[in-house]
Amino acid sequence: MQDSFSFSNIQQAADRLKGRVVRTPVLESPMLNQAAGCRVLVKAESLQRTGAFKYRGALNKLLSLPSDIQKRGIVAFSSGNHGHAVAAAAAEVGCPAVIVLPKDAAAIKIENCRWWGAEIVLYDPNTEDREEVGRSIAGPRNMLVVPPFDDYDIIAGQGTAGLELAEQLDEQGIRPDAFVVPCSGGGLASGTTTAMKHVYPDLQCFFVEPAGLEKMAPSLREGAPQKRPAGPPTVMDGLSGPIVGTRTSQVLGACEPRGLSVSDEEVLDAMSMAFRYLKLVLEPAGAATLAAVLRRKADFEGKSVAIVCSGGNVDPSIFIQALNAS
Repeated sequence: MQDSFSFSNIQQAADRLKGRVVRTPVLESPMLNQAAGCRVLVKAESLQRTGAFKYRGALNKLLSLPSDIQKRGIVAFSSGNHGHAVAAAAAEVGCPAVIVLPKDAAAIKIENCRWWGAEIVLYDPNTEDREEVGRSIAGPRNMLVVPPFDDYDIIAGQGTAGLELAEQLDEQGIRPDAFVVPCSGGGLASGTTTAMKHVYPDLQCFFVEPAGLEKMAPSLREGAPQKRPAGPPTVMDGLSGPIVGTRTSQVLGACEPRGLSVSDEEVLDAMSMAFRYLKLVLEPAGAATLAAVLRRKADFEGKSVAIVCSGGNVDPSIFIQALNAS
């Protein structure tokens, strides 16, 4: 089993995914730049297949598997973008997939996974543990559990968004001063930051978490994964997972990034601005990086700042709330 991670893992993933994922655009608006007080270069992963960056990691993981494991199939547990991404990636590879979802999951999430041909298993989040449910299915059927973030193939796949971003900036003759990425379990943050830091060794790197629910920042301080603290609900459900990964925190920590926090109000405002200036529909987690750049001007003023907007699978009521709040 692979026991280390480096930039070469991301390069291998990029070769594996070539022609299979969307080369998402890097967007810029002079009006947004003026509002932010810096040059904002937006990597729009909301336009990736299944509406989020997660497809990269899921597909890289499945393509990395031996053919016999692909034929036996995989199990994933998720209440968000990971399950949808795994279902779509499994359809692409021709791999049987079981997606474990909470019984109170939004109907659209269940239907999205089912559309790709995945088998859906619902569990009660009040009385059952999703990981135990997943393992109870995988064991007897000799299937592989695909984790949402703490896996080197997943990290490498997500890292291709950072490698792609660096290539696109180079094509435009842009050398960024700073890089900002959202962070929950840490797969996207660790992979993309590794890629960007390799290409730009002097780059200032930041990751963004929900205010009051930070877990990666304390994990890096303590040198071990920390659980999310108890706190009020947040619209950033995609960034509010219970814990970071052991591998993701080690890989990200090696890049020595700085953690930033944003509030729900700031994120809703950023969603509105992304729609107004870039015509992008972002979910709250996907707008966290833009919120950080807009609200932490002392860190970014006058700089060229590359950010990842990670997803666009937003509940319509929350999107309307964002537009009405602006």
